[in-house]
Amino acid sequence: MPNLTYISHYPEHLKVQILQLIEEEKLGKYLLVKYPTTHTMTSDKALYAYVMELRAAFLRKSEPITKVLYDGKISDINDALGLHRITIKNHGGRLRSKSEIRVASVFKSTPELFLKMICVHELAHLKEKQHNKAFYALCEKMEPSYHQLEFDVRLYLTHLDLFGKLY
Repeated sequence: MPNLTYISHYPEHLKVQILQLIEEEKLGKYLLVKYPTTHTMTSDKALYAYVMELRAAFLRKSEPITKVLYDGKISDINDALGLHRITIKNHGGRLRSKSEIRVASVFKSTPELFLKMICVHELAHLKEKQHNKAFYALCEKMEPSYHQLEFDVRLYLTHLDLFGKLY
């Protein structure tokens, strides 16, 4: 039986359906039909512009973001897909904070909606630090199909673990 790490907390009936797709080697086909193309934001500069566009549309009054980049070490170190980090420095007796968003480099070649889900998640941390109701409400405001996308990203990561790259 394959390891279903990414979907272990989902209901049993969903896990059974996913196991069936895996056994019949149809998980990749399911994802390719639903998300046939990848995005073109493969540079850190393009990712920064994409995140800033999302921020401008939904979180204008949030703290500024100084850096957005792809990070190849994220999933290995933190067991995460993205990170939101705030650094506070003392400048002449005044505290200055800088925010940065790091996205796992595995998302350089995925469908745009997968990348958007990760970016929306990290942007939501600008307002809500904890994963609570308000946090997920903000995620859904920025991307109405957030929960479905999160589930599909988990399916993609499962496919990646079991069969390798899809895109």
